[in-house]
Amino acid sequence: MPIEIRELNIKVSVNQNPQEQGSEQTTQIGGQPMPDKDTLVSECVEQIIRIIHDKDER
Repeated sequence: MPIEIRELNIKVSVNQNPQEQGSEQTTQIGGQPMPDKDTLVSECVEQIIRIIHDKDER
């Protein structure tokens, strides 16, 4: 017999230290620092260009 969930409550609390409020580079996920957006976007673009180049060679 299936169970039906009619209500789901999710409670989230976010705390940020005053020193970290202005810096995007101090954001951490899983204990590792997360790179800033520009670096992440440039790495993604490089990987996409590499994939396209590899497909063209075939």
